[in-house]
Amino acid sequence: MGARFLLMAGIAMAAVQAFGAVYYVATDGSDNNAGTKAKPFASLNKANTVVHAGDTVWIRGGIYDLRDTVFFARYKMTAAILLTASGESDDNRIHYLAYPGERPIFDGANLPVAAGGEHSDGTPEGAMYTSPIVISAKYLHLKGFEVRNTPMKHNSNSGVFLYASKHIFLEQIDSHHNAGPGFFANDGAPDGGGHIFLNCDAHDNYDPLGWQGDGENADGFGAHYQKPGEGDTTKFIGCRAWWNSDDGFDFINQEFPVVLENCYAMGNGYSDYGLGNPKNGNGHGIKMGESTLGGGRHTIKFCAAWKNKATGFYANYTGVGSKWLNNTSYMNKDREFAMASTLFDSEGNRIAEVAPLTGDNAHVLKNNIAFPNKNSQVGECWEYIPSQNIDRYVECPAGENNTWNLKLDLTEDDFESLDDPSMTVTGKDLSTIAGILGPRNADGSIPNVGFLKLKKGSRAIDKGEDLGFPFVGEAPDLGAFEYGLSSSSVVGSSSSAESAASIAMPRKGYLPGLHATRGAALVFDLQGRLLGNLQFEQINGSDGALAGMLRAKFRTPGTYIIRYGSEIRKVQVSP
Repeated sequence: MGARFLLMAGIAMAAVQAFGAVYYVATDGSDNNAGTKAKPFASLNKANTVVHAGDTVWIRGGIYDLRDTVFFARYKMTAAILLTASGESDDNRIHYLAYPGERPIFDGANLPVAAGGEHSDGTPEGAMYTSPIVISAKYLHLKGFEVRNTPMKHNSNSGVFLYASKHIFLEQIDSHHNAGPGFFANDGAPDGGGHIFLNCDAHDNYDPLGWQGDGENADGFGAHYQKPGEGDTTKFIGCRAWWNSDDGFDFINQEFPVVLENCYAMGNGYSDYGLGNPKNGNGHGIKMGESTLGGGRHTIKFCAAWKNKATGFYANYTGVGSKWLNNTSYMNKDREFAMASTLFDSEGNRIAEVAPLTGDNAHVLKNNIAFPNKNSQVGECWEYIPSQNIDRYVECPAGENNTWNLKLDLTEDDFESLDDPSMTVTGKDLSTIAGILGPRNADGSIPNVGFLKLKKGSRAIDKGEDLGFPFVGEAPDLGAFEYGLSSSSVVGSSSSAESAASIAMPRKGYLPGLHATRGAALVFDLQGRLLGNLQFEQINGSDGALAGMLRAKFRTPGTYIIRYGSEIRKVQVSP
């Protein structure tokens, strides 16, 4: 299913429709400057004071040593960068973008952290939390940088913290080595959520000093506190989480649906590149729930989880079922799928310690691979209801067309490869090693490796149920990766293109005219404005010939950026 993922990444790459003002931030800038390319600002805080909907802030490469904070009174926390200026809609955002070819790094190693505690006294000195980047805004697009080394004293501190925000688009952000979650979306306000996390990474996050325990809160990604019926669905697409001391993805207390697609979780519950084993880290790969009010009906599809300390896919005693479709769970320490659930009344009060979900409220499990078939609360469930003194095993839903239903005990011979650095290497930074968790491609897609993919003749091929996703052969395959589904077959499918657009473009008009130019190269200026397109055949010539075409078509000298798929070409057009 990586091809569908590539298409969505390609869509997002064309998303910079910046028709407003343009500003620059650089490590050698000054907040007394005008914010031009020649005289850039020094901080995003300064940029936040001048930007409006449609504006773009280009962030030059280098290490931004974060040493100062501002007080965010609304949440009683401090932040090195506080973004509060908002865009107006999905097609009129404010953009904070890494300058092309450069990598900004926001480093919190020297960040002054508030004393913290279980409660705040409402002052900057008594703030509970500190984060390098805090977002409390609407319709922003952030792309292409790192956040790292957030410290802590008493409370776990997130690398990127979203509070009461709406429709924040985070793309190719790498949040790592923080003393708390890599990303934390707190949508406990009306009309929040609707975020997109596209091709983001959260890894090596560990909170050893937290008052709740060693490693207890450093998840990779979290979305929490959205209330039933309020806001929009948050989506995680192509994201990876590994070596986080708690869980890879965690959505406890989230009462509004979350979608995960093509996401990956490995080695969560451990620390120090897999060498440490924090005693309070949970160690689930993808943990959905706990929903107490019935709103957390999540969808998890085409995801993979392996080598996590606990389970690969975990329902976390939720009170409402989620959809688990075409996922692959491999060699997790405890269970592959654990659908532990319980019952709550309409006010969120627990009325059972553990009980299976049935009927329309049951979990939906289809086309999944468990290797080995070691699951819990699937098919046979333990039930305990204290008020009735019930303690027994009962039959419960087992799903359809999964390896355990089909009695498929897969082996190494069913896969192209089960060999990857993430399976064998500890003590080293996996983000620098070629493999499924290694450096991303320029368009944000993950490396094209054979790990966990089915090979020709696999017994998991054509064993699935048609769920409306593209497939090759007589029926869909089991697991996260459809054998033989090429990039061209996905792009050529109108249904898959529309599906991708609905995920990456939650509002009509977000990327005007994209489908009309799908077979062409897109042409931008250096401010990210989409100028038009050229046919693919026109971009194969020399730079001189291409410059002539650009001059004839756009009639303006300068530098043009041409994008076709993951290829980027810069052409100078002289007067």
